[in-house]
Amino acid sequence: MAGTSRRSLAVPLSLPVSMSLQQSTLICCRGSNNAYGWFQQKVPGTAPVTVIYADSSRPSGIPSRFSGSTSSSTATLTITGVQAEDEAVYFCGGEDSSSSA
Repeated sequence: MAGTSRRSLAVPLSLPVSMSLQQSTLICCRGSNNAYGWFQQKVPGTAPVTVIYADSSRPSGIPSRFSGSTSSSTATLTITGVQAEDEAVYFCGGEDSSSSA
């Protein structure tokens, strides 16, 4: 009988990204996952907040300036009109499905 296992992985983006207020910023993540999510951690040691899930869906309460997209194996988080409160560590997460016997 075949089953499906799902693995989730979130990794911090190790290089600092320069953001200018009121400008647009793109952050990219490359992998071999079926779906991507983006997470924001404003304070080290606290739980990250999901800003994008399933490639491009935005949870309730997340400002519309956050958007996500994917092309091939690259996921992109776009912040349009960066605000001061957007300063944070951003994580890219991927969900990978594989079949097992």
